[in-house]
Amino acid sequence: MSAILAIIGWLIFGIVVAVGLALDLVGLFGNWVILGAVGGAWAITGFTHFSGWAVGVMAGLAVLGEVVEAVAAGLGAKRFGGNRGSALSALGGAIAGAIVGTPMLPVIGTLAGACAGAFLGAAAHEILLMRRTAADAAWTGLGAALGRIGGLAAKLAIGIAMLIVAAATFN
Repeated sequence: MSAILAIIGWLIFGIVVAVGLALDLVGLFGNWVILGAVGGAWAITGFTHFSGWAVGVMAGLAVLGEVVEAVAAGLGAKRFGGNRGSALSALGGAIAGAIVGTPMLPVIGTLAGACAGAFLGAAAHEILLMRRTAADAAWTGLGAALGRIGGLAAKLAIGIAMLIVAAATFN
């Protein structure tokens, strides 16, 4: 019976980790789900299968993933000719777009809304406040959208790094 429970437990662990990685792809809290799965497995197994320092490192990586994702759209906007205002507008637009896109089409709408919001936020700032041409504003908006996509990819990579830390300390 103990072996069956162990198999079921590790199967649930694997499913939760896969869900966490999928959540990373759409800009949600996937790394925190992964951290919760590892922390939960660590506690349930009597603190034997993972180490405390590994859970701490994973928590730091989860924070890093959120920071990278949050600033990526702004960095993209700045890299494509925008300024600090464009970067902040891209961040606000990404958040608003994700909120608006989620009810329309859960998961995919979140991702599409965040990218479109980053684009529109940066472009609107450039047109309305900086008085730039539509083409220049669209260029900055494209940078914001690409930055948002890069931020999601970086967050996913950090989630995978978290799993590598967990695997390296598993005993």
